[in-house]
Amino acid sequence: MITTRDIAERLGISVSTVGRALADDTRISEETKFRVRQAASEMGYVGNRAARMMRGASSNVVGLVIPDIRNSFYSTIAHELSKNMEAQGFQLMLSETDDDRTVELRHLRELSANRVAGVIIVPTARPHGDSVKLLRAVPHLQLLRRHPSLGSQWFGVDDHEALRRATAHLVAQGHTRIGYLGGPVELPTGAERLRGFRAALQEGGLPDEAGLVELGPPSSTEHSRQAVRRLLDAPSPPTALVLGSVQHTLGVLEEVARLGAKVPGELSVVGFGDEPGFSWWGPGLTTVGLPVQEMATGCALWLMRRLRTQPENDGPYTSVSPGSLIERGSTAPPGGRQRTRRGGSSSGGE
Repeated sequence: MITTRDIAERLGISVSTVGRALADDTRISEETKFRVRQAASEMGYVGNRAARMMRGASSNVVGLVIPDIRNSFYSTIAHELSKNMEAQGFQLMLSETDDDRTVELRHLRELSANRVAGVIIVPTARPHGDSVKLLRAVPHLQLLRRHPSLGSQWFGVDDHEALRRATAHLVAQGHTRIGYLGGPVELPTGAERLRGFRAALQEGGLPDEAGLVELGPPSSTEHSRQAVRRLLDAPSPPTALVLGSVQHTLGVLEEVARLGAKVPGELSVVGFGDEPGFSWWGPGLTTVGLPVQEMATGCALWLMRRLRTQPENDGPYTSVSPGSLIERGSTAPPGGRQRTRRGGSSSGGE
């Protein structure tokens, strides 16, 4: 490993002069700084960040802790955050928890041990007590999900309103039996989306029984495939579906295509998120659009301000972004009997 001593020997100057030149010390001439930086670049010198951290400095790394990188919402957020952080001289480090709080704790311990500058986290439903303690010592904010034990700085989506609008769209078309596939109520996003779904039914004058609810892991396409089969095999299946996660949407679209159900003739579908393929899936998927870029930029700017100003006591901060309903061809008024096809046979009911 090339050291400052190697650079000093090559240039015939002291080690302290090299160190000051690399730190842009005003006591060093611009000519010497140029010579030192040029030599450092040619020799492949890398600054010893570990040594600086031992003296109490934090790194220039920001941790992003998310449940599932396969979800395009999180991968897009990671991409946008990385670009914003890099522009400010920071590097993003990605950790995936699979919604397991023990894995979440392990990642947070590693991030803390490496003295990250800050953390952006999509928390699990019940963060471990040690995770709470670790985050108290690190500037951090919560993204999408919010848990009261992790502080009061949060960037999220108005999940209630997004699902209320999506469901109201189907109610306005005349659907009176609507299925909902979403995340568990233990997750704040799952609870708010379910609440929005039920609010739209109530506002439309429909009874609670008009909503057929299937809840499960939001990252599981297998759960959504099984759930939609149960709904469509019911004696009185729904004529429309509202979905509460990107992965649930992907699973349902795969299963609906496999069963051969006609969309929207037999079944109307409103998805969640706007994956690149949703616009050309079948007749085009009506879906809830999410302000991903705006949220990522907001998170990055807030955290950069926090790291630079380093306030002793952070007050509560909440940023709620609205979703949007993107209307395409996958919804229409109910068209009669609902049928699903398995191996050439049909089953269903009114």
